[in-house]
Amino acid sequence: MNHTDPDRTERELAEALAALAGGVQAAPDAYRTARGEWLRRERRRRLVLAVLITVVFALATLIGLWVLNEAPSDSGVIFSGLPSVQVDTR
Repeated sequence: MNHTDPDRTERELAEALAALAGGVQAAPDAYRTARGEWLRRERRRRLVLAVLITVVFALATLIGLWVLNEAPSDSGVIFSGLPSVQVDTR
């Protein structure tokens, strides 16, 4: 049987993990830069969409008001008063 000292095992494991952790590198600056640009583009897209929705809503409102203003103000055929022909309901 191979008898190993627990302190030795712990020390070797700590050394192996330290060597492994030493090989890990931080995220490069290019990632942060690309992410920042993506967030700016996303904000710009949302702003453009909000402006576009506002413009379409304003145009639809103005067109609706213009159409209502162009409607004739005199009474139409339907609302001209009493009917000229009376119906006999016997």
